Parts: sequence; structure tokens; C-alpha cells
Amino acid sequence: MAKIDFNMDNHWLPFTPNRSFKLDPRVFVAADGMHFTTHDGKQVLDGISSLWCVTAGHNRKPINEAIKKQLDTLDYATAFQASNNRAFEAAEMIAAMAPGDLNKVLFCNSGSEAADTSMKVALAYHRARGEGHRNMFIGRERGYHGVGFGGMSVGGIPANRKMFGTALLPRVDHLRFIHDPVTHAYIHGTEPVWQEDILLELENRILPLHDPSNVAAVIVEPVAGSAGWYLPPKGYLKRLREICDKHGILLIFDEVITGFGRMGTNFAADYYGVVPDMLNFAKGVTNGVIPLGGVICRDHLYNTMMAANDKNPEHVIEFFHGYTYSGHPVACAAAVATLNLFKQENLFSRAGEMGKVLGDAMHSAFKGLPNVIGIRTLGLAGAVELTGIAGLPGKRAYDIFLECFHKGVLIRPAGETLVLAPPFIVDKSHIDQLVGTLAAAIKKHA
Repeated sequence: MAKIDFNMDNHWLPFTPNRSFKLDPRVFVAADGMHFTTHDGKQVLDGISSLWCVTAGHNRKPINEAIKKQLDTLDYATAFQASNNRAFEAAEMIAAMAPGDLNKVLFCNSGSEAADTSMKVALAYHRARGEGHRNMFIGRERGYHGVGFGGMSVGGIPANRKMFGTALLPRVDHLRFIHDPVTHAYIHGTEPVWQEDILLELENRILPLHDPSNVAAVIVEPVAGSAGWYLPPKGYLKRLREICDKHGILLIFDEVITGFGRMGTNFAADYYGVVPDMLNFAKGVTNGVIPLGGVICRDHLYNTMMAANDKNPEHVIEFFHGYTYSGHPVACAAAVATLNLFKQENLFSRAGEMGKVLGDAMHSAFKGLPNVIGIRTLGLAGAVELTGIAGLPGKRAYDIFLECFHKGVLIRPAGETLVLAPPFIVDKSHIDQLVGTLAAAIKKHA
């Protein structure tokens, strides 16, 4: 492929150091299967499912064809006071995959919107049942729930919050983080067992401080993905469910990363055996091809909000929330095709099987390398944590990311951590290339 030229004067890249990017642009112009093609004709192995999204691999014909067919049939229809058949079909399929009585799907366009949507549902639900004073949220340190003001407020990654502090929600607190870097530096396919109950702080300090009757919801990622694939202690999520039930607090799982197969199961909720009150999703639901997100709610949330309006005229809207592109017919057609493809190719089971291969390879290759202080693998994802460079936080991981890219492998830097999360179609040769390239780069940048 001939080199493609482009003007970089106008595009402001998100979550990217724009100054250095212009000196060394990394621009994709095509993709197929496990690989990208760059603007200068190089092949790059996608080791991160292109930010956790493209789990079935790139350029999948069944998804592409479904999108083309939908465009020729119904390109767009308003979601307000009307809908489209694809939205109902996608919602039915998603609800059927969700655990327990998570049966009501509110569509949006991204994980960020899903976080804010679930928080608004929580407030509206408590108001509908006569407890409108429940307006406080509890997130977790180093959690990520998108970049809306609600999601940033309950999120706990400092760099995402520090510029916007005065505009963050005031009624928010945060749970202690879930990682012990000394006792559980190396985790391979297991749930870390802690000798202490790190949720005692929630019961003994956070809830008494604010009074549990004021708390609307707790929101957590089952596995802390954006921070660097940090795994919850054994029994942690079940204990959190029990505490929320005890105090009438809603529990929200943000499964934008873990949802749709990454753990080898439909959702991390299935993997850990816990049914939240709401489950946020996005990314993999359409294989990343077209933006789509949503919130799956338990029946009692929907039923309570409907019942609260029983005495109102039938034309009165029960929940004043939605987006122009909620349940977009083309996005929902992509979701239907993607979910069918997952099932036809048994990709979730494959993710579970290849996750063991990835974990074995990472622990074998990285343990003992210079500056490696931790390795965490579970499901089809893993992270290697490094010591930082004094005064230059994140630089070592970023330099290794660049080295890998120029060697034909895309990995993800997250602070001092490097993450691998390949598409579910990955095979052993791909894993060998990913792990081998990353190991060599770690040695080079020691």
C-alpha cells in the first residue's frame, strides 16, 4: 500500500500527547482479522482489541453486511415518542444474556453515557419510591466510569479529575482500591485472597459518615480495567452486594470492559456470581464498529418507576432522559449481528480458553525482567506493572508502548502498567508475538 498523506492541523486527539504524536504519527487506514494497516503500509497486530472493543476481530463480514442492509432499509428514526424494530430486537437479545432479572435496557451511545444514565436512574428510582433524599454516590479509587461529569465524579483516576474539580458532583465518596502490591503482585487466573475485609471501611466509616439512608448507589467495575486490570479480592463483590442490600443501596456494575465475553462468560457478573441492580455496557456489544452503549436494569427499578406514575395521565413521561441516538437502528443492527456472531463461533468460551494461554505466556515471559513488579492475568486480559522513572511518571510504559508499536504490536500503556487484551479470535502465534515483542521492549528500556 502506498503511503497516505493527511493534514494533522485540525484533529485534536483524545487521551493522547498531541505534541509528540505529530512528530511520530500512528494512523490506521485499514484493518482485517487481528491486524491494522498503517498510513505508511505497515502491519500492526492488535493486542488490545482496539481499546477493548473489537473482540470478534476486524472486518467481520456478517456485521458489515447487517449494517449495509440496515442502511438500505431504515437509516435513522427518532427514539422519542417512537422507536425502531432493531432496538427492540437488540434489547431482547441483551436482556436474555444478562443474569437474574436484569431485563430492561436503556440504550445510549457510549460507556460514559451509560455511567451517567445509570446514576440518573438511581436518583429517579429512589425518588419514585419516596426516598428522594438518597442522592449520594460511592465509587472506588482508581475506578473509571467515562468522562461525563457524573462518571468523572464517581471515577477515581486522579488525572481524569484534577482539571475539573469544581464541577464534579459534591455528594460522592470512594471505596478503598482493591490491589495489594506486596501480597498480590503476581496473580494468574485466580481471585486474590485477602486476610482482611477491605469493605469494612464502607460499613464502619463511609456509610456511618454520610448515613446509608442518603446513599443512592455504589458503582464499581467488577475488574478495574482502565486503571490496569486489577482483580477484586475473593468474595469482594458478593460482600458488596450484601452490604448494599442491607442498606437499600443500589449496586451498579460498570461492565463496559468486562461485558460480552472478556472473562469467558457473558458478563463479569456471571463470572463472580453477583447480580447488580444495573449493568452498564458498551464497546464489544457492536464489536466496536458503531457506537452503542446502554444500561440493563432489574425489573424492580422499571416497575417502581412505572407504578409511581399510575395516577398520572397516560401521556405523562415517566423518566425524562434519553439521547438523540438512543437505540439507533444501524447500531442496534450491528449489535444483533455481533451477538449472533459471538454465539455462532462460541467466542466467549474461546476467550476463556485463550485467556489461560495468554496468562501462562505473560507470567513465563515477564516475571524476573528488569523493573517488573507485578503481573495480573484473568480472562483474556493481562497486565504487567513496572517501576516508574523518578520524576517522569508513566514515561517508561509509554516508551515501551512506542517501541512495541514500531515493532508491529499495539499494546496499551496505563500509568506504569502495560495491558494486553486481544480479540477473542487470537491464536497462540499471535500471543507469542505480543508477549515476545513486549518482553524485548521491557528489556530494551530497562
